[in-house]
Amino acid sequence: MADQQPLWSPSAERVAASPLTAFTEAAERRAGATFASYAELHRWSVEEREAFWDLVWDFCGVIGDKGASGGTERILADGDRMPGAAFFPDARLNFAENLLHRTGAEEAIVFRGEDKVERRLSWNELQQRVSRLQQLFVEIGVKQGDRVAAMMPNMPETVVAMLAAASIGAVFSSCSPDFGEQGVLDRFGQIEPVVFIAPDGYWYNGKAIEVADKVAAVVAKLPSVKKVLIVDYFGTAADVADTIDKAASFHDALEGFASRALRFERLPFSHPLYILFSSGTTGIPKCIVHSAGGTLLQHLKEHRLHAGLVEGDRFFYFTTCGWMMWNWLVTGLASGATLLLYDGSPFHPNGNALFDFADAEKMTYFGTSAKFIDSVRKAELKPIATHDLSSVRTISSTGSPLSPEDFRFVYQSIKKDVHLASISGGTDIVSCFVLGVPTEPVWLGEIQGAGLGMAVDVWDDEGRHMPAGKGELVCTKAFPSMPVGFWNDPDGQKYRAAYFERFDNVWCHGDFAEWTEHGGIVIHGRSDATLNPGGVRIGTAEIYNQVEQMPEIAEAICIGQEFEGDVRVVLFVRLAAGVKLDDELEKRIRTKIRTGASPRHVPARIVAVTDIPRTKSGKITELAVRDVVHGRPVKNKEALANPEALDLFRDLPQLAQ
Repeated sequence: MADQQPLWSPSAERVAASPLTAFTEAAERRAGATFASYAELHRWSVEEREAFWDLVWDFCGVIGDKGASGGTERILADGDRMPGAAFFPDARLNFAENLLHRTGAEEAIVFRGEDKVERRLSWNELQQRVSRLQQLFVEIGVKQGDRVAAMMPNMPETVVAMLAAASIGAVFSSCSPDFGEQGVLDRFGQIEPVVFIAPDGYWYNGKAIEVADKVAAVVAKLPSVKKVLIVDYFGTAADVADTIDKAASFHDALEGFASRALRFERLPFSHPLYILFSSGTTGIPKCIVHSAGGTLLQHLKEHRLHAGLVEGDRFFYFTTCGWMMWNWLVTGLASGATLLLYDGSPFHPNGNALFDFADAEKMTYFGTSAKFIDSVRKAELKPIATHDLSSVRTISSTGSPLSPEDFRFVYQSIKKDVHLASISGGTDIVSCFVLGVPTEPVWLGEIQGAGLGMAVDVWDDEGRHMPAGKGELVCTKAFPSMPVGFWNDPDGQKYRAAYFERFDNVWCHGDFAEWTEHGGIVIHGRSDATLNPGGVRIGTAEIYNQVEQMPEIAEAICIGQEFEGDVRVVLFVRLAAGVKLDDELEKRIRTKIRTGASPRHVPARIVAVTDIPRTKSGKITELAVRDVVHGRPVKNKEALANPEALDLFRDLPQLAQ
């Protein structure tokens, strides 16, 4: 039975002060209508997409030229095609120009690297550093469309590098430094960067992690790289750079350039800005190309209207540079917010680290993962009693569904009067489908609503709207932050196969979802075979690529098991003849995956099986195994060559704890 009372409702004063309220009034004037509820505003935003996105541009003060072709086509061309729709087809803008419009001595970035490092950058200092790096990029021949790749911690230099690349129309791509050599090459090897940026090391859980050997090995296999920049985190960047071909310390490389006025190349709305990586079940990671205009407009909408961000806010999301939430966070500069960056373990030296950061920096928006909130609860911490947190207006959770228990925990043990915004979207759209609505109540276990301009729905297998019950999360109309396409996919076949094969001309996201009686939505996890441990979406192929190099492993199959409110990685292995799965082999498997892929790919459970189900065409069937493990009926069993193998995965005691 649904809870009869919301966990939280905004005060009348809070609703009146919300940018969403001001936007609603502007929309009413433009539409010549009255919107008595968020649902009515949302309906207008998807039925009148041209008017809506035009107003978002104006309301959020986008710097650029919309284009002068007149009529509705300047806002949306081929609007009924997915993929194929073009938003603002005649517009010209620059992403970095929109993020660097603010000047002055106030803080633009505050960085904390665990309890080891703290740095601050003013808006003027940020501009100066971007200017100097822009000049270096131009001098070494970086041009529009070239790729700049960063294997970096979440620190100011990463933001500077992105802005300098975007200012001249280069394409930025990043991953975190805990990826193994092959994990980095699987990503950056596909996109052939001309510049590679890495740290001299990084801190995690109080330990100094060296990366010099890994950087040298990666650079040796990236022949496209003209310049390697090593960023100081430990204070040893110059020494590390001396050991790597084509490398210089970030500081030394900029030494010869004086700050001057930034030059911004205004480019088409659809000009590539980012390449993000999302792994499926086969092959190396997909390279998803996102546009400057679509990313900017979608993030501005989400930040200003859904997150309530205003100039002077202190904006935080706990993220690495290998997660799309980093890209989402840094756009906060466009709203004049101060970015609060944290790198390292959120539990070092203890579980209060992020709450200490929130108090010290007067954080207004506290963004984190459902896994973090659950970990704080399980550690029996009570920030409501130990911290002030009076500046925090919003606590946001993403990465995986936030359990009802953790919804309650936020209000009981973190803060009573706070907007808890559970949000969900993905790397695929570098933004959200469903998220917080600051003028609406928060109900237990529910995401508040679909994003404005997003024609989100839940469909059954036949493509019919489901007013209740679990189905596929879809988006039935085009939106600006759809990818430009996939890298190395000239005919668009991989892009179409990823999202549009299930339902023609409709985006199918691969999430199980359900509408609620309040107009909210509940996400029940992934409906496809990608994994989502701790909210970081990873592909099984990257795990197979490592374990299948081991002679002891004949073959493997990997699933995400729903367990204690999260998803954990479970690896099933069919062993070579005469091999036994003992503690020593388990340890070697985990080490192989950790060093070759990343710590996030390491399975929580490794289970030996004698057979692995596969289709008649020889493909292993992760979805069928996952259904059996969760006690669900298996669809399309007749397509299996060896359906009896499914019984090996049923009711396993190893997966009950």
